[in-house]
Amino acid sequence: MIQLRNIHKSFGTLEVLKGIDLDIAQGEVVSIVGPSGAGKTTLLQIMGTLDRADSGSVVIKGTDVSRLGQKELARFRNRQIGFVFQFHQLLPEFTALENVMIPGLIGGRSRRETRQKAQELLEFMGLGDRAGHKPSELSGGEKQRVAVARALINEPAVVMADEPSGSLDSANKAELHRLFFDLRDRLGQTFVIVTHDEELARTTDRTIHMKDGRILLADQPEENTQSSCADPQPGEPSSETLSPLHRHEPSEQ
Repeated sequence: MIQLRNIHKSFGTLEVLKGIDLDIAQGEVVSIVGPSGAGKTTLLQIMGTLDRADSGSVVIKGTDVSRLGQKELARFRNRQIGFVFQFHQLLPEFTALENVMIPGLIGGRSRRETRQKAQELLEFMGLGDRAGHKPSELSGGEKQRVAVARALINEPAVVMADEPSGSLDSANKAELHRLFFDLRDRLGQTFVIVTHDEELARTTDRTIHMKDGRILLADQPEENTQSSCADPQPGEPSSETLSPLHRHEPSEQ
């Protein structure tokens, strides 16, 4: 579903990524770990089309995004990629429901359809009764769940998460981590997660280890010790307590 080939990236004279090759399958939950300065966030930004590689190709759902112009790339990003950051990045003047709706409205969906889908997502997150609250009225864990709902509003092919639980306490971390797997199991959602959280990394389908701009290895089950491009193993099923979502086809612009 995601194919990276020979990705190089430099900032001035500093080479940050040094020929990255990586394949990620549909429905896989992958963590990327490594020391500070390893290139993890830069790699995630290039996969998420927030930055461009100096050379190499990034293919997502059969589209070589490195060949897209700025307008095409912005449209592709809005429809196919969701983002969750360490700090929720919610707009303080809008309610939880309105924050979730924003990417859908930008993508050209009708207000009615977007509102319905946003409410369904908040219900799925256990936040149906918090939809009318502004970020200042939500707990840290609630804000991050709203951010996940916002990332999902356009039913993206993949969600990119950069230290998503870094600002949460242990209870909210565990809840967020379970949520990722609930979403994968119920919706087939793909997650690529940059993290320093060893507990989260251990629970993902595959862990990509980086150092000095290179992939060192990717953890595999004992019976499969192939390279990081090998087919992923399925994760463990998660909670069955959440209500299912009704999916909508995005409207064309």
